[in-house]
Amino acid sequence: MSAEASAPLSTDVLVVGAGPAGSAAAAWAAKHGLSVVLADAAVFPRDKTCGDGLTPRAISELMKLGLEDWLRAHTVNQGLRAHGFGQTLHLRWPGGHLPDWGSAVARTELDDHLRTLALDAGAVGVEGARAIDVRWNGDRVAAVIFRGDEGEFEIECKRLVVADGVRSPLGKVLGREWHRDTVYAVAGRSYVDSGMSNDPWISSHLELRGEQGEILSGYGWVFPLGNGTVNLGAGSLATAKRPADVAIKPLMQAYANRIREDFQLSGELRMPTSALLPMGGAVSNVSGPNWALIGDAAALVNPLNGEGIDYGLESGRMVADLLVERSERADLTQAWRDVLVREYGEAFSIARRLSGLITVPRVLPTGGPIGMRSTWLMTLALRWMGNLVTEEDRDGAARIWRWAGRRSAKVDSRPPFS
Repeated sequence: MSAEASAPLSTDVLVVGAGPAGSAAAAWAAKHGLSVVLADAAVFPRDKTCGDGLTPRAISELMKLGLEDWLRAHTVNQGLRAHGFGQTLHLRWPGGHLPDWGSAVARTELDDHLRTLALDAGAVGVEGARAIDVRWNGDRVAAVIFRGDEGEFEIECKRLVVADGVRSPLGKVLGREWHRDTVYAVAGRSYVDSGMSNDPWISSHLELRGEQGEILSGYGWVFPLGNGTVNLGAGSLATAKRPADVAIKPLMQAYANRIREDFQLSGELRMPTSALLPMGGAVSNVSGPNWALIGDAAALVNPLNGEGIDYGLESGRMVADLLVERSERADLTQAWRDVLVREYGEAFSIARRLSGLITVPRVLPTGGPIGMRSTWLMTLALRWMGNLVTEEDRDGAARIWRWAGRRSAKVDSRPPFS
């Protein structure tokens, strides 16, 4: 059946984009009793450029959706193996108010499973429908116009949730702007056969070198998938002032060649893809009277490690809560931005500042060896860089992180989400 024929004419909540953020929003909104349509340009299952890693914070959100047993049937890891500057450190997930384990599931499977979860909760799925424009009623979105195989059609909505990824074409229609004066990333991933597919550690190489052996402001990763393969990728940080001058696919190949023996890699890199990643809330116009951007569309990506699945899942849950709390005529413009700033503003501010420093020449070659000589420092870095400080945490590391975030936010020339 074509997208046009299967699409409802109207709905309480229209979610555009069926990645983790959009599917989580659709699932939670449907659980709250709202009528929901979950639309996507692709036909599922479909691939997505991603490292596939699920940190304890992402695990926590997936557990809220009832997926713990499903995750444990995949691979389970106990922490990060950090490599670099002549050192290798094993850093366990800190636990505390978050689970003490992580996982990794290929996005082809994860996204399809989450979308199915949303449909099982009551959302109506529409595939193969690309959102190309909106119909306005004053300053509110009355309907979204889609293009399918048989032409254009529209779905009316009372509220709209935009979860269409890092480029967010529908977000641009609504006025979203990406600001590259703060840090962003250029990243790529591939799959490769490995004898360490069941390794209980994810690995990160913090001394990432280019094809000529130069140290880059980024890192490489190997995430075991438990199915005979690993997700192997690399990413480099950049700003408008210091843009990344790397070719990601050759960089991944050079990285794989360097670690091939240590990680028992065999065969060629498969399905290499790459993407630009807006990070740390570096977008403006994240909401309007009856619409809100979530996940990657709102630049909810950790500036220190490139992680975005946890933020996507969290923002999907939080926007669904907001839609239930507020009447359908309530203005979401300031309310949704306030939620994002409250939850992520300070942490994103300090994370952007720190990751921006890494793009400065000589900072990483000088500071990297010092950090890698201390398991204590790197454990602290894992907690901060891995977004593993929760609001409930009251220990010294959490207090320092929140203090630094508050101080950083006060001197931002462009705060997150502005």
